[in-house]
Amino acid sequence: MNIRNILISTLVGLIALPLGAADYMATSFGIKSNGTTLNTTSIQKAIDFISEKGGGVLKFKVGRYLTGSIVLKDNVTIDLGEGAVLVGSPNPYDYLRVNGVAGLILSDGASNIGITGLGVVDGQGLQVAMAYIEQATHGYIDDELRNGRGAHRPRGIYLFNSKNAAICGINVNNAPDWTISCERCDSLMIDKVTVNSRIYWNNDGIDIIDCTNSTIQNCFVDASDDGICLKSHSKDHMCENILIKGNTVTSSASAIKFGTVSRGGFRNVRIIDNTVFDTFRSAIAIEAVDGGFAEDILVDSLKSLNTANPIYLVVGDRAASGSWMKGVTIRNLYAEVPATKPDLGRPFEGPTLEDEPRNVCPCGIVGLEGNRIKDVTLENVEIKFPGGADPEYAMVGTKQLDMVPEMPKAYPEFSQFKELPSWGFFIRHAEGIVFRNVKLSAERPDYRPAIVLHDVDGAEFKGLKVSAPKSKGTIYQYKSRNIRK
Repeated sequence: MNIRNILISTLVGLIALPLGAADYMATSFGIKSNGTTLNTTSIQKAIDFISEKGGGVLKFKVGRYLTGSIVLKDNVTIDLGEGAVLVGSPNPYDYLRVNGVAGLILSDGASNIGITGLGVVDGQGLQVAMAYIEQATHGYIDDELRNGRGAHRPRGIYLFNSKNAAICGINVNNAPDWTISCERCDSLMIDKVTVNSRIYWNNDGIDIIDCTNSTIQNCFVDASDDGICLKSHSKDHMCENILIKGNTVTSSASAIKFGTVSRGGFRNVRIIDNTVFDTFRSAIAIEAVDGGFAEDILVDSLKSLNTANPIYLVVGDRAASGSWMKGVTIRNLYAEVPATKPDLGRPFEGPTLEDEPRNVCPCGIVGLEGNRIKDVTLENVEIKFPGGADPEYAMVGTKQLDMVPEMPKAYPEFSQFKELPSWGFFIRHAEGIVFRNVKLSAERPDYRPAIVLHDVDGAEFKGLKVSAPKSKGTIYQYKSRNIRK
């Protein structure tokens, strides 16, 4: 399915929202806007009533509406007008679970639903997280504490197994956990949404889990964890026919990422005209490490500024064998990599001492021995690196490439190998690699060559331009075959 068909499929689904449906004012149901009255029961009664009457829009005007979990039902849209704020209760016992997931706004199998407007969903994430952890520490809430954090804190918005869902125009702030997550949804539209969620750990911006025929466009995401993240939680499902277009992302993890988790797969994903800035990890990370696959992926017109790693593609074997990756095209990419920490000073910034000290890492295309990443094309790509690597940090050089660990069970990140013997690209266990009109530059001298190939079968470099003061070479080949320059 191409981009046009993805958009048509999503928009056709959204047209199924009841045309001419009635508007209902929230205040008509006794819902209070004073910021102190807990409105959970009243809001849920309104949603249930509107759905039973065939559908409509529940409209919130200016005010602060305190609530615990509310569950969207068929044919109901919540419209938050400008100045309307839906505020999450600080009490962890005010949250329900759908599919084992707690959240402020939930859906479970509902169709033709929406959360729209110019208003705000404020999860009060820090207060909720602290209260949740306190209750879990006492044993009143049965939950695993990981690094002192509750593993199953409430999310901001969680839509499950829903069809024709729209999240448009709103601001979603300060979730206790992931901010917006949609799982096994079909014909989902997330448009012109602003996410500001740096209030606590694991504040992913937008997570798309095993969804189909869906679009995320024109959004601004500022997240302490991954910005826009595709996941596959089930080996029986996948993310398929997804368009990610016209978004701006900054993150203290990765900006646009596939996995983790990646049990099923990712197919026909189009990532078009996005901007990434001040991001700690990768601008684009495509990871198949849990038995799933990534196939037919296009990244076009990506600008990456002050971001530690422009591109990271990896196949692993963490929980189940058989992961694979094939058919990735990255074109019209411009990136600037800093010498210093990109998210320095941001709330809940990426771990300062992670693998420190270390040199700036190259981009990676890293498969497994006997399980190569196949058919990757880079076209019209320009990446500016700082150079200036310190050889005293080096663990291996080009003469010790067999010493670079495979790490199939490791959590996948571009920095997982710590030191690598190239400054531009490290490509290992790959097949069918094409570079067309790729320009790599290093600002300062670097003791490493620009590109290292290790166990690469078939690579073409056409129009490759590499510039670095006192260059140590362009392409170093090791155990590689059929390389054309």
